[in-house]
Amino acid sequence: MPDTQINPTAAALLGLLHEGPMTGGQLMAAAERRLGPYWSMTRSQVYRELPVLADMGFVRLGKPGPRSSQPYAITASGKRAFSRWLAEAPGRDALRNPVALRVAFGEQHSGGQLKELYSGASEYHSEAMAMAKEQAKEAKKNGDAYGSAALEFAVAYHKAALSWLKTAPAN
Repeated sequence: MPDTQINPTAAALLGLLHEGPMTGGQLMAAAERRLGPYWSMTRSQVYRELPVLADMGFVRLGKPGPRSSQPYAITASGKRAFSRWLAEAPGRDALRNPVALRVAFGEQHSGGQLKELYSGASEYHSEAMAMAKEQAKEAKKNGDAYGSAALEFAVAYHKAALSWLKTAPAN
């Protein structure tokens, strides 16, 4: 087990909390805004990790707000755990593409199904690439070179997916 004893989702939450205390909902919004183009987190993952991080002493709970919203703040030990996590080897990518999985079984599709699959995937990747480009441009304009670089990864990913979709067999 890594020295930090935290998984990437927990680490992402600790990283986001460096901006200041946030509720679970605010963390979800920040994750979508800052990480969404290349890293996904579900609401259930966020709300499952926050109590674990609190039990480990990596975050502390603030005073409950409206509708029992609970703000969390990173602690000094949380900052140390995050720093250790940053220093660890990142491990291998976990590539899981639902379109490629369906294409692998292309012989079982009708030609119309594949055409619809490719069309929907192309639309998604085109929109996602445009959004990531805009976010990267905004990050760069705001002086966030690291955020911009991570968003450029998302742009390149969607560009590669679009290129692949043009060459995928259609029966």
